[in-house]
Amino acid sequence: MEAITESKFNFPNQKSFYKGKVRDVYNINNQYLVMVVSDRISAFDVVLPKGIPFKGQVLNQIAAKFLKATEDIVPNWVVAVPDPMVTIGLACEPFKVEMVIRGYLSGHAWREYKSGKRILCGVTMPEGMKENQKFPAPIITPTTKASVGHDEDISKEDIIKKDIVSKEDYEQLEKYAHAIFQRGTEMAEKMGLILVDTKYEFGKKDGKIYLIDEIHTPDSSRYFYKEGYKERLEKNEPQKQLSKEFVREWLMSNGFQGKEGQQIPEMTKDVVNSISERYIELYENIVGEKFVKADSENVLQRIEKNVILFLSK
Repeated sequence: MEAITESKFNFPNQKSFYKGKVRDVYNINNQYLVMVVSDRISAFDVVLPKGIPFKGQVLNQIAAKFLKATEDIVPNWVVAVPDPMVTIGLACEPFKVEMVIRGYLSGHAWREYKSGKRILCGVTMPEGMKENQKFPAPIITPTTKASVGHDEDISKEDIIKKDIVSKEDYEQLEKYAHAIFQRGTEMAEKMGLILVDTKYEFGKKDGKIYLIDEIHTPDSSRYFYKEGYKERLEKNEPQKQLSKEFVREWLMSNGFQGKEGQQIPEMTKDVVNSISERYIELYENIVGEKFVKADSENVLQRIEKNVILFLSK
């Protein structure tokens, strides 16, 4: 199967087009967004040169499942999923922050902690913790949503002071983030997984807050396998992860961390296929269902046909 790394559609009533790191977003009449989840893959805020077959389908279908499972907590933007790689939803005005919520000391938080920092985004982290240990309670460490370049850590106080989000809205976002994370944690537990950390994005339409974008996918979240977690923690061994971290680790072991002057390592066919297989494995473990590969003949024509069919209704 050819990976779909770009789309160039021209849908009826299309007002604009936005190309994100992974998603191609088409604005239809300022009313709907058609989000095509491509097979592009990014790490360290850099889009890698080759796409990963079926990655877009994996992300789109996981997100659809979790958005459906949390719609009783917060309304979300989804109107339809007309194609395995497409979600159509309401065009909301996005808040310019991402709500990153962490149940465990891992990833970026651990790197900061290891360097001696005990305050992350205005939140104090307890002394004496080790990597991958559970926090006493989940913490929210927001980042600014950069249109270009890296997202930056920011504190709740700065968000409110700089009027990026109003105090009232921000506190509502915090409540939603905690409630969705709790639901995600419970769902992960049923699958023998631990939801370690994740990020949520929210938007507003007609004065109402909506959950937007994807949730609880391996691109936006980190999972550990529950079995053996305690033993590995006690022995200071790395946890068995279900996340995109394996891609970052492959890049780091080949001398790439997204820093200036660094060369992206060659993505051979074997590397691409192994990443594709890992994404399918992630899907099956997170969702608990066999992954069914969508027909990979003429994918772009299929997407166009399915979207136009929906919009014509």
